[in-house]
Amino acid sequence: PLTAITAWELLFDRLELGMRDTKGKTLLVVGAAGGVGSILIQLAKQLTDITVIATASRPESQAWVTSLGADAVVDHHQPLDEALNAAGYEQVDMVISLNQTDHHFEAIINALKPQGKLALIDDPELIDVRKLKLKSLSLHWELMFTRPLFTTEDIAKQHDLLSEVAAMVDSGRLTTTLGEVLGPITADNLTRAHALIESNRTVGKLVLEGF
Repeated sequence: PLTAITAWELLFDRLELGMRDTKGKTLLVVGAAGGVGSILIQLAKQLTDITVIATASRPESQAWVTSLGADAVVDHHQPLDEALNAAGYEQVDMVISLNQTDHHFEAIINALKPQGKLALIDDPELIDVRKLKLKSLSLHWELMFTRPLFTTEDIAKQHDLLSEVAAMVDSGRLTTTLGEVLGPITADNLTRAHALIESNRTVGKLVLEGF
């Protein structure tokens, strides 16, 4: 539910994909093999006509995002703008950056078309947003807790989107984002799980279950 809310709000509230024709548009998802990216790719492909380009650096993570519906995959260990060009995409309309935004910031700006949109969920080191001005790029931040924290008047939208996601899961349109089960909840397994997450090399979601 948490990754689904984040992914849905990124696509349809922050970037407002449901309010425009997405046919012929391109979306680059940076760090696409993690939990949010794994559900976001599926929602974008199931509910819009947008072309999704995912970043993943290893054969297993590249295969993972491809299986979820990504139209193309580029290696984020290479400069993103150069990797996009090599894949046949000169620039993209939108970027969703899920991690290491500060590391990729310059390349993201280069990769975006004029009047493009950048959305992110991480907490990057200081980035100079003035660099967005030349292309009239817009910046959109997503935090799934904003609606409940401030009891916004549209808070029920999270109920509505989760109901729709649940129906898509039940009908088989969305598949699990489970990447690996690490075993029971123990101090050792928790330490291992955190180390894997901090490595930025996880695929899908890690699960610990039982005691």
